[in-house]
Amino acid sequence: MDFVNAFWVGGLICVVGQLLLSLTNMTSARILVAFVTAGVILTALGLYQPLVEFAGAGATVPLTGFGYSLATGVIEAIGEKGFLGVFTGGITAGAAGITAAIVFGYLAAVIFNPKIKK
Repeated sequence: MDFVNAFWVGGLICVVGQLLLSLTNMTSARILVAFVTAGVILTALGLYQPLVEFAGAGATVPLTGFGYSLATGVIEAIGEKGFLGVFTGGITAGAAGITAAIVFGYLAAVIFNPKIKK
């Protein structure tokens, strides 16, 4: 059942993103920022944690999950380091995801040849 919940919750988040792309004039960059910001805000309000507990990877893998990770890291770091945690918590919590994005982006750039669209 965990897989089913992860699948439909993650899919629903993706459907919202696709609807924003299809029905509005928002660019994909603005949607990305909106999703990450929504994840941070929902985490700060205590609304995203129950979704993570219910859907697991279906809630933590999409962009809203990155916002959740950043906010959770900041909250934990503030508890440990005080005000300095505001600046260090998000980077510490998101380090694995950021590193993976850089490494796999680099590998894709090395392996594949870019072509100019006509």
